Amino acid sequence: MMMLSVFLTSPLSLLLDLLPPGVCNLLNPAAIYANNEISLADVEIYGFDYDYTLAQYSNLLHSMIFNTARDILIEQFKYPEGLGKYDYIPGFAIRGLHYDVQKSLLMKIDAFHYVQLGTAYRGLKPVPDEEVIELYGGTQHIPLYQMSDFYGKGPSLKQFMDIFSLPEMTLLSSVIDYFITHGIEFDQVHLYKDISDAIRDVHVKGVMYKWIEKDMEQYILHGDEIYAVLNRLVNHKKKLFLITNSPFSFVDKGMKHMVGKNWRDLFDMVIVQADKPNFFTDRRKPFRKLDDKGSLQWDKINQLEKGKIYKEGNLFDFLRLTGWRGSKVLYFGDHLYSDLADLMLRHGWRTGAIVPELETEIRIINTEQYMHSLTWQQALTGLLERMQMYQDAESKQVLLEWMKERQEIRSLTKNLFNPQFGSIFRTFHNPTYFSRRLVRFSDIYMASISCLLNYDVNFTFYPRRTPLQHEAPLWMDQLCTGCMKTPFLEEMVHIR
Repeated sequence: MMMLSVFLTSPLSLLLDLLPPGVCNLLNPAAIYANNEISLADVEIYGFDYDYTLAQYSNLLHSMIFNTARDILIEQFKYPEGLGKYDYIPGFAIRGLHYDVQKSLLMKIDAFHYVQLGTAYRGLKPVPDEEVIELYGGTQHIPLYQMSDFYGKGPSLKQFMDIFSLPEMTLLSSVIDYFITHGIEFDQVHLYKDISDAIRDVHVKGVMYKWIEKDMEQYILHGDEIYAVLNRLVNHKKKLFLITNSPFSFVDKGMKHMVGKNWRDLFDMVIVQADKPNFFTDRRKPFRKLDDKGSLQWDKINQLEKGKIYKEGNLFDFLRLTGWRGSKVLYFGDHLYSDLADLMLRHGWRTGAIVPELETEIRIINTEQYMHSLTWQQALTGLLERMQMYQDAESKQVLLEWMKERQEIRSLTKNLFNPQFGSIFRTFHNPTYFSRRLVRFSDIYMASISCLLNYDVNFTFYPRRTPLQHEAPLWMDQLCTGCMKTPFLEEMVHIR
């Protein structure tokens, strides 16, 4: 019987055989990626969210949100003053994580409802894999009834889906870390609610808006490019509208900074304080008009006029008053649930997801280190699958060594993205829960609105035909000439 040791030739030599020259830098961070075929020639109306869609913010904002919410906990909720020693940790959390309120666990879950081992944290420290499995009854699987509902909220699990949730997750972990370190018992449900309320106060009471308005150059990114995108669309006779949860005064100052004092001339409709996602599902709230200074008017709204500002309202009245329906409308937002889900599934609009993390992740994917790690990991996986039939002592030892090396490489690859949680799009091999929702709720996705500048206004996006499992029987290791000589396929023919 052939021993597996014959395959333990030079790993570097094999890797170079598997990785063609020039394979790195194939992905463009400024590209738009399609989940569904969509022709921009058919799109007549473009809609936009504001925060993290038209206006993208610098990471400095996260520290300010964290610090202010932390101080609210101490001063208003009477939490221990020792929490003041905790500062925001950039890069601790990633978007799309789930938090189990009852177990105080922050973790990454894949598209099949399995916790990715090594990515479960209580406070600022990882929870051992064995403990995670024990906590969930001897499995990594989270039952459907516990998982998030349509908007990311389950009976005991909450999914953090927007970019503003990064400081919230870090504050949650920091407070738990303080209590555990100091041996203080706490009620998990109350703690989660207190932190959610503190974070909410930063937004609702307008504190965050004041920071941004005070120093827009420091907080707002890509302003010039946003003007270029909107102006280009208008010049091609496209209609534009804005639906945002932010107040008018804040949006007005931000748009004047990015686009200019006449920014409202570009839009056919502007709706503020819309209360999404309720705006898309609740028929009860009527539209209210604001005057040029942002003061509330009492007129009954029988039509939506160009150049006017409207507050609240609902999508059903919006559709009735505008007649804008179906696939001729393309709406962009950063929150998969609040911005895009209802529009795609209930109303048939086309949707575009803004995923700023995409730029950083693609730059990592394009590195030689990532490409080498992934290719060798895939080669080892293929060898493990194909050579597991060899059960002599020496072969078993080789298989164990391969399994150990594969796990080490997987961990190294994960750490390239984020040491705690890895990529927002993948677990070790599966799509994440976030990634599955991204595919489900968006026709196209991109790092920023400015990516539209790279495409003609009549461009058609075609999704790549990625192979299904039964369409891609070959592992990367079989692309290597030496590995093609293995007897695996011939021997498998005799297995019934």
